[in-house]
Amino acid sequence: MSHSRDERLAAIGKVIDTLDILRVRCPWDAKQTNDSLRANTIEEVYELAQALLNDDTADIKKELGDVLLHILFYSKIADEKGQFDIADVAEALNDKLVFRHPHVFGEVHVDNSHDVETNWEKIKLKEKGGNRTVLAGVPEALPAMIKAARIQEKAANVGFDWQKREDVWKKVAEETAEVGEAIATDNKNDIEAEFGDILFSIINAARLYGVNPENALERTNRKFISRFNHIEQSAVKSGRNISDLTLEEMDALWSEAKQQHK
Repeated sequence: MSHSRDERLAAIGKVIDTLDILRVRCPWDAKQTNDSLRANTIEEVYELAQALLNDDTADIKKELGDVLLHILFYSKIADEKGQFDIADVAEALNDKLVFRHPHVFGEVHVDNSHDVETNWEKIKLKEKGGNRTVLAGVPEALPAMIKAARIQEKAANVGFDWQKREDVWKKVAEETAEVGEAIATDNKNDIEAEFGDILFSIINAARLYGVNPENALERTNRKFISRFNHIEQSAVKSGRNISDLTLEEMDALWSEAKQQHK
């Protein structure tokens, strides 16, 4: 169901009014700070990400509401301190969107989404008078895999990329060999460093082939869980514990689960 612009604004206004009341009358809401909310915010974003992966429309709507509440809450706290309010947040966002889309609101011409991404990075470098570095916009707190993907995307958008995507496999092979060399030395620090390098190269390969590495790994996680659960359930049905199964029995049940999945 699609609502009119006025209905959308009115709905958001109601939430703002409700939050104003809660901030005064609810002991829990009244005592919240940026620091106390931060961990919950991270949890809410992950729950939204899970709902998106599940493609669960009802859950996506619910989790978007939870994230929106946090955005409004931080804005409310800032307003109480005389720093800014939700209107300032929205105005700044709108100004940034217009500024970063000169191909829509200006005279710049683009042929495809890659051109848009390239221009986006150049524009962001100009936003702070050229003092901002290419990789400065990658949050330090991002999970390592997502951070690696963002780093590689930003570097590629300013031309630091493979000329042919097939060439990345030479790098993967090179890093794989170096892992083996590090393992041979039995130096834990070197082994960890080389595993990091091979993971970074695989993430880079995924990007070059249009694959989101986070989504790809989560897909495999779910597949593993499903197949492992089949092994465990099969053991229970036969009156045994999974730890009582031999490796050969587990392999056979794994193959059975794999065939059922197909």
